[in-house]
Amino acid sequence: MSLRIDQDHSRFRNIVRGRIRQNLRKYISKGELLGRQGKDIVSIPIPHIDIPKLRFGDKQQGGVAQGDGDPGDPLSGSPQEGDGEGKAGDQEGDHALEVELTLDELADILGEELELPNIENKGKSAIIDKKDRYVGVRNVGPNSLRHFKRTFRSALRRQIALGTYDPKRPVIIPTRDDMRYKSWKTEEEPVANAVIIYMMDVSGSMGDEQKEIVRIESFWLDTWLRKQYKGLETRFIIHDAAAREVDRDTFFRTRESGGTMISSAYRLTAEIIERDYPAAQWNIYPFHFSDGDNWSVDDTLLCVDILRKLLLPASNVFCYGQVDSPYGSGQFIKDLREHFNDDEQLITSEINDRDAIVGSIREFLGKGK
Repeated sequence: MSLRIDQDHSRFRNIVRGRIRQNLRKYISKGELLGRQGKDIVSIPIPHIDIPKLRFGDKQQGGVAQGDGDPGDPLSGSPQEGDGEGKAGDQEGDHALEVELTLDELADILGEELELPNIENKGKSAIIDKKDRYVGVRNVGPNSLRHFKRTFRSALRRQIALGTYDPKRPVIIPTRDDMRYKSWKTEEEPVANAVIIYMMDVSGSMGDEQKEIVRIESFWLDTWLRKQYKGLETRFIIHDAAAREVDRDTFFRTRESGGTMISSAYRLTAEIIERDYPAAQWNIYPFHFSDGDNWSVDDTLLCVDILRKLLLPASNVFCYGQVDSPYGSGQFIKDLREHFNDDEQLITSEINDRDAIVGSIREFLGKGK
């Protein structure tokens, strides 16, 4: 009975995950999830799922009560008036099941087809990978892990001890007590070093909605990456006409305005990499988000120069996401594509609205990049 319940529960959870996957864009684009941690509970309404309920089996068509009536009839006599307004209708209403997931579980659904692109075996001290290793034998376990050699050895010993083993007719029949199974231990081992550097444009041309889109995408990138790659380091930079490094909480909550000089962020990123993350020992992934409005053509050319000489040679990939803004020119992504058209180390993505966030994340981290 317990096994059947577990199977039913697992099947129902898979249905829920499928429905969430179908409406992932809607759930990911909610700004109120910003700042929550991996174990925080998120309530998500899932429409149109038949909720499991008890039903009569083939041999249980009646009840134990006395009197007239059929199974399923209400027990009370006359119907009661409700507190709702309006007249009763004859159409089925909309039903929504509210399920609870942790933020990590929602990030897992988002990240089923994601990975850090071009990650290399560098450093071996920060990112931890988990591997299962067979370390012994035990008396219980699944049939898939049955140790046949040890099982038959145990059966042979038992039959010899009982005097039932016939060397002339060497038939060994294991019993349940003879079964032996491989036991395993999950071990953690360092596999690489990696750092993510997030840069966000907070200038005046970035409206509140544009900043919110950037924060939402950065939040889900960071949530999934930190869960998937234990030991991953992160740095956060905000910029208008000047760039400064901030902590994670400030990055996701700041409200600023001013002019725009993108080169200030690129220069600060290059300084951080040179000081703290030598390229020979670290996988480096800068992410920059802006509305594409820069102060001048000269500053854009300076950005191109910093990218070509400093950032791209040090980075595994450089990711630039541009949000659509009624106040920005949107020119910067065109300039990047013109100067780095054939360079696979530079990934660009246009984020027109909140519905485009999931697609943009997959452009940056989709498997096979």
